[in-house]
Amino acid sequence: MYDSWKICIEKAFDDGILSVEEENRLSEMMEAFELNKEELNSDPAYQKLVKGAILRDVLNGVIPERVRVEGSLPFNFQKNEKIVWVFQNVDYYEKRTRKEYVGGYHGFSVRIAKGIYYRVGGFKGNPVIKTETIHIDTGILAITNKHLYFSGYKKSFRIKYGKIVAFEPFSDGIGIQRDAQTAKPQIFVTGDGWFTVNLIQNLARIS
Repeated sequence: MYDSWKICIEKAFDDGILSVEEENRLSEMMEAFELNKEELNSDPAYQKLVKGAILRDVLNGVIPERVRVEGSLPFNFQKNEKIVWVFQNVDYYEKRTRKEYVGGYHGFSVRIAKGIYYRVGGFKGNPVIKTETIHIDTGILAITNKHLYFSGYKKSFRIKYGKIVAFEPFSDGIGIQRDAQTAKPQIFVTGDGWFTVNLIQNLARIS
């Protein structure tokens, strides 16, 4: 019965969208099969069902309230801010650039005395910009209707959606570029790029 339910979930996502009718039908199947929601909380199939419902709400301009947080989170949320989703064990990276000069000395060597040479010429090099993706920290990424929050062992910060000027989708996460001259491209590896990108981009659109 459980396997049949999982197959139905996959079929519901064939068009990429979970309709209200499909969600209701799958919920009815859960009750008929006596599947316990609490026991399914960590199940990937059940999480996909919840994620699909959350994305549908956001696409319709509705801020979903489908996530219940047990315990406390290390964030100072603003008044009337709603938690939409929380990712655990998120790897946080930054893209950093550095300049190197590629080339060498050109010219002639003139012998002045035994064992002593004087070089005539100079360094002719070309600047090369190299970009590196550096792992900064691992921690919690909370998605609300107003901000992204990250908290790790080394870094904690908040990013307002209105400050994000570009998104970069990845199969396992999302990259963002903030509107600041010194801001470095930031990457969050959540393990589910499809959900992360669609959720954050659409929350930014309606925030």
